[in-house]
Amino acid sequence: MSDFDDLIDDLKQKRDELRVQMNLASKEVKEEWEELEGRTRKFLARAEIARTGEGVGDALGDLGEELKKGYQRIRDAIRDS
Repeated sequence: MSDFDDLIDDLKQKRDELRVQMNLASKEVKEEWEELEGRTRKFLARAEIARTGEGVGDALGDLGEELKKGYQRIRDAIRDS
């Protein structure tokens, strides 16, 4: 499995874990969640296409890392509330 595949799997796992906890989140955190969900759906669709192309994967890898950080911010906010 490639680093890119690992990133996608990690992103999906964090997303699934947080989905269960969203009922505890503040309004602001829920708004960030909705924004990230839209971006994540686009990322996952593009990631499938990028697996066969070169160069595009690097840019999507960066986006995936950014999304992971967003989910981590949400997790931290839920824990702190």
